[in-house]
Amino acid sequence: QVQLVESGGGLVQAGGSLRLSCAASGRTFSSYFMAWFRQAPGKEREFVAAHRWIGVSTYYADSVKGRFTISKDNTKPALYLQMNSLKPEDTAVYYCAAGSTNYYLGPYDYWGQGTQVTVSS
Repeated sequence: QVQLVESGGGLVQAGGSLRLSCAASGRTFSSYFMAWFRQAPGKEREFVAAHRWIGVSTYYADSVKGRFTISKDNTKPALYLQMNSLKPEDTAVYYCAAGSTNYYLGPYDYWGQGTQVTVSS
């Protein structure tokens, strides 16, 4: 069992930055990937970024490449998402996920409650 709690969301203007945090507890050693997903109103949940929990490989959706950076701290443990040059289309609830999947897109087994990111134009 893995518990995930996101924080750091908020309201920012376009071009601004936010840093999301995901505090993990439980059996994180069983996770091969941790990731960020987001869901905007009326849209399907979409992949944002992923990080191998043991290793350095990272993966990004094309829509966030060059703007977002995923990072991790295996000792806390925690997952982070640094979001720069935010756009209104980044507005969504952002979810942290963990899983034993061998594929960075999932399926993921555990999800946080989400944190709201709103980017105004």
